[in-house]
Amino acid sequence: MKFLIENWYLVLTALVSGGLLLWTSTRGKAGGVPTAEAVRLVNREKGVLIDVSEPGEYAAGHATGARNVPLSTLTGTELPAKQLPGNKALPVVLMCKTGARAQRAAGILQKQGYANAVAVQGGLTAWREASLPVEKSAA
Repeated sequence: MKFLIENWYLVLTALVSGGLLLWTSTRGKAGGVPTAEAVRLVNREKGVLIDVSEPGEYAAGHATGARNVPLSTLTGTELPAKQLPGNKALPVVLMCKTGARAQRAAGILQKQGYANAVAVQGGLTAWREASLPVEKSAA
């Protein structure tokens, strides 16, 4: 007991660091997945890559093979069924320029039953930094 009283700052540091470790481990995929995990989900788990950027942004550059489903089309009452996979168990990997809109889209899709909807951390910027393929399309 004397040790705990004399070294209260060590005990406090241990409790805070343990709490932070617990908090980050329980957050799950809340912050999205890194680019390497996104590629694994698409290649090995038959995941669908969806870019939630607006059409102009999408045309300027997007991940190769990504479908364009703007976030604005996901916020309505009906989801765009043609662009989304019919099998809601498949991973849906979402991206935008920075990952912020993709994170919102993941939340929307999860509420609609797409349990494996995840955003790419850092979005297209991180995708490019990882030297992953990007293409442009006609506007």
